[in-house]
Parts: sequence; C-alpha cells; structure tokens
Amino acid sequence: MTSDSWPAAFTAQVVRSLREARKAAGLTMAAVAEGCAERGLPDITDQTIKNLESGRRTSITLTDFLVLADVLGAPPITLLFPLGTAETVDPLPNRGVSTWDALAWFTGETPIADPAPPGSAREVLDTFRAHADLVAAARASATLATDRRRAASTTTAPDRKAALLGLAAGYEEYADADRKELASFRQRMRERGLVPPALPDGLTVADQAEDESP
Repeated sequence: MTSDSWPAAFTAQVVRSLREARKAAGLTMAAVAEGCAERGLPDITDQTIKNLESGRRTSITLTDFLVLADVLGAPPITLLFPLGTAETVDPLPNRGVSTWDALAWFTGETPIADPAPPGSAREVLDTFRAHADLVAAARASATLATDRRRAASTTTAPDRKAALLGLAAGYEEYADADRKELASFRQRMRERGLVPPALPDGLTVADQAEDESP
C-alpha cells in the first residue's frame, strides 16, 4: 500500500471496525450520536457517523475515535487492529504485517530476541504488565481462600468441613505469599521512580504491610 493511499485505507479499516461494533451493540447511528453528546462531543451527529460509514468522510480525529469507542463499549485498540478478524493490517505506509504484530508494536510488545533494555519504554511497559499479573494472582488466591472458608461454614458434614478448612488454610498461605510478593514488587517500582497503580479493594493491605516493614 502506497503512502498516498494508506491514510484513507487505514481510516476505512477503522471505520469498518466501528460499524461492526455499533451493529454488535445493537445501536442506531442516532443512539451513538446521542452517546457522544452525553460525553461532551455533540459535533458527532448521526450524519457524521453516516458519512463515515458510507465513505464520504475519509478521516477521523483521535478525540472523535476515542469517544466513539467508549460509546460502543469497545477497547480502542481492537478497533485499530481487529485481532481475530483480519489476518494482516498496514499500521504504517508500506508496512503490511500480521494483525498481532501490529497490535504488539502499538502496545510496546513487539517481539524481540533480547530483553528490553533497562529503563526503556518497553521495559517500563513490561514492568506494569508484570504488576498486573501479580495483582491477578493475589486476587485469585484470596478469593479461593475466602470461598473455601465460606463453604466450610455452611456444610454440616464433618469430613467435608475439615477438608474445606484445610484447603482454605492452604490457599490463605498462598494468598499471604502473593500479597508479600506484590508488596515487594511495588516497593521496587517506587525505588525506580515509578508510581504503581492503585490496588483493588482487598489488596490494599499489601501497601500497608510494606509501609509497616522495618
């Protein structure tokens, strides 16, 4: 794809994704325009959307795109790079690649043979993804422990109660270890000058434990 034709072609691909998302959400053009107005962009009218979907309008601003994505309930990145429905895309002029490689490039996950250089933008992204994995693990172990202990409190069978309490105790050990690992990771992020994301309810104790450590 030439550099001259790429802007219109890429915009058309994004508009196709927007149209498919609108239909999947069961929204009319008027309903989408109303949603845009509610979000502070009344300039996106149903006629604007009609012009985009018909190809009469061949460009879209970043702000309009983000508001439309929110109205449609679609992650913006999936509209830019339709993973699972398009085998290849052209994220840049004369740069046709697999959709996954394009998405990975956009998010900083471009496959490379060597680890990201310390302090690089990609390494910072990797750090925050690792943090998200630790949060997910800590939430999962805490939930498993809570569920088993709740189940033990409602059963009347002694053997099952004992088994559930044993499982709960085991998961609580995992949960405690996961929280400590998360707290340590967040402290290392702060030491590097990074601001960790806010913790979800139930895991704020990880920061408290770190604050109380000698």
